[in-house]
Amino acid sequence: RSDMFVCHCAGLPMLTVLCVFVFFAAAQDTPAEKPLPDAESQIRITADSLITDPRNKTAEFAGHVLATQGDTTITSDKLKVYYKKGIQSSPSAGVDAIVRMVAQGMVKIVLADTVAHTEHAEYIADKRIVILTGPNSRIVDGNNSISGQKITLYRDDRRIHVVGTQKEPVEAFFYSDENILGAPKKKN
Repeated sequence: RSDMFVCHCAGLPMLTVLCVFVFFAAAQDTPAEKPLPDAESQIRITADSLITDPRNKTAEFAGHVLATQGDTTITSDKLKVYYKKGIQSSPSAGVDAIVRMVAQGMVKIVLADTVAHTEHAEYIADKRIVILTGPNSRIVDGNNSISGQKITLYRDDRRIHVVGTQKEPVEAFFYSDENILGAPKKKN
């Protein structure tokens, strides 16, 4: 079809995402009078292949996907980006904006000391939430970790909602220097 672009190449230039998935710069000319977004908002993605579909406003990266933005890195088997035209009154008018991103297959998201592992991750831009789903989905922050079947991160107020199943209950590990629960101290 004439509205589809298919690219197969190892080492396609990288773009970035997560918590993860924030801004997608389209391959189009930006008028000189409109400033370009800063380097921290730039997303770079590498993958074995890319299929874009302007009619449906999607870009799908597949195979060894690596997305980076600032100090955030996402790796996965696939990454699909849903976008829309930028608002004309915004500083990045004429640049496409991410609406939603979906990463599938061995997803790993790294942000500083925080690492998330899951089979499926979705970022919904207007709500600023990240949803991790799949068996053994987990987030590790230093020595602390949480896991469950579904983990929802609310980026604006930093809430986390974790849902488990009877077979895979929610599990959390927290480390503290204080003996909060009164556990017996180890003898040396």
